[in-house]
This record gives sequence, structure tokens and C-alpha cells, in this order.
Amino acid sequence: MTEFGYALSSEEHPPKDLVAHARAAEEAGFTFALISDHFHPWIDRQGHSPFVWSVLGAIAQATDRLVLGTGVTCPTIRTHPAIIAQAAATTAALMPDRFFLGLGTGENLNEHVVGQGWPSLEVRTEMLEEAVEVIRELWKGKLTNHRGRYFTVENARIYTLPERLPQIHLAAGGPKAAEQAAKIGDGLIGTGPEPELVKAYRDAGGDGPRIGQLTVCWAASEAEAKRTALEWWPTVAVHGEASQELPLPSHFEALTKSATEDQVAESVACGPDPEAHLAKIRAYLDAGFDRVYIHQVGPDQLGFLDFAKRELLPALEQSPVEARR
Repeated sequence: MTEFGYALSSEEHPPKDLVAHARAAEEAGFTFALISDHFHPWIDRQGHSPFVWSVLGAIAQATDRLVLGTGVTCPTIRTHPAIIAQAAATTAALMPDRFFLGLGTGENLNEHVVGQGWPSLEVRTEMLEEAVEVIRELWKGKLTNHRGRYFTVENARIYTLPERLPQIHLAAGGPKAAEQAAKIGDGLIGTGPEPELVKAYRDAGGDGPRIGQLTVCWAASEAEAKRTALEWWPTVAVHGEASQELPLPSHFEALTKSATEDQVAESVACGPDPEAHLAKIRAYLDAGFDRVYIHQVGPDQLGFLDFAKRELLPALEQSPVEARR
């Protein structure tokens, strides 16, 4: 069954607002949400990056039905996988059957802060696989020792566990990562409507949820939306490996200095016309994603959520077949 979710952008909003937005998204009719896990924002203008696990605890108490996942956590450098295992288990205990753990190989922007370097993608991929192994082993609730290539766990046991363990969904930027998601994860997370990503996941035996992130900017006019998108999220104009490799917000600001409103609007659905947003959603469904979560750029989250409640979600519910074409 196709589901539609909401993105909680930690880079753009303070923690109390993120909690309020999660509650408002639930009331608007979204069934799930993902919250970003950053140490730094992409650019200084965004202005925030609260500790995601504190925010998750607050959201757990502020919502009743909303399924929530990290989008995504890197369990390898900044935070040891044993700590992620404990944090995720506690969160899942706070919101039974409403939490999943989204994991990925991370970005230099967030991981370099502990001074442990920034490995190659090949190494980060190996680290992620071992981290998932560590997390799943600790979730058995038994005394655990692990001495692997990248991580050591010594006489550790997680005592607070949920009745049902959360699923682990892995972010993938290419076919090899999608194959890894099929191999060691319970679902796939992508950031673009790429059919080859879903195909690689399915061909490798993946049969879990396929979650795609869509970035939009609703506003009263297309012109206002374009201005807002460029101001708050110019990084959509950054392509290739730069988003994983640059270490500071100032580097992203320099890289996007010449970005234009039209360049940003190529990737971001801008304005009040629901059809522009629906067309972007259908692209994900056509690519094989069965869940799409929507990131509204900028401060006006409540305006977008009202738009979604009045126009966007009803259109998707009324024409489910058309939405999949």
C-alpha cells in the first residue's frame, strides 16, 4: 500500500518547532515521517541542528499514530553503533511499533567533528555493514562482545528493549548501496526517483518498504516559492559526491553561491499548484517507490501542512491509480 510522509528537517528548525511540526503532520493525515540526523546544517542560513535523539523522545510523547524514523543516522564515526543501538531501542520502547532506524554512510559535514577522519566510500560501506551487525547483536538483549575490523564492543548488554524491535532501513545513493540494503536491511531509502535503485534492491532480494524523499516548496505564489527554495535549500543544485565530501557549511555556501532560482526549481516543486507536486510524487511511484515523504523547504511548515491536508493528500487518496502512473 502506498503511503505518504513528511520530512522533519533538523537543519532548518529548532527542536520545539520540530515537535510541533510532527504533531501537525499527524493531524494533517501523514502516516509517517523521517527526521534528519545532523551535527551541522548544510548552510549557515538554515541555522539549526539539534540532537536528534532528544527530539525523538519529545515527538514520541507529542504524537499518537505517526510512524517515525531517522532519515538518516550514520552509526560509524560520530556515534559508535553500540550507542545507536541503545538510543534506537529506547526510542522504540517510547513509541511501540512506531519507530524505525534509518541508517546510511553519512556525510563528512557531520562526521568529521570527532577528529577520526573521513574514510573512502568503500570503507564507509564496510563500516556500515559491521555497524548493522553490532546493532542487531546488541538488540538480542544478551551480554555482547564484538571485535571486528572497525568496531569493538566489550561486555555490553542493552536492558531496555521494545517488545518488537524496530526495522532498519538503509539509505542508498546507487545500485551497490541498494544491494546492501537488500542484504542487511529491512527497507530502502532514496533521495531521487531512480528506477535503477529500486530495481537493484529488488533484484538483490529486497522486499521491504521503498521510501523516497521529495523536496518541495509550497508558497502562495511560484515566485515566492522559488525565492524561498534558493534562500534555504540551494544545495539541491549540488550534484555528484560533493554532498558527502565537504566538511563545513561555508564550503556548501561557496559551492552554491552562483545557484539560481531556476536551477533550484528544476529539482524542487515550487508554488501553490497541487499538480506540480503530484507530478513529482508520481515520478517516485513510477520508479517503484511505495512510500514518499515530502520535505517542505523554509519556515512555512504549517502553510504547507494545511495545503497538504486540503489539496495534496485528498488528491492522492481519490486517484490512487493515477498517482501510480
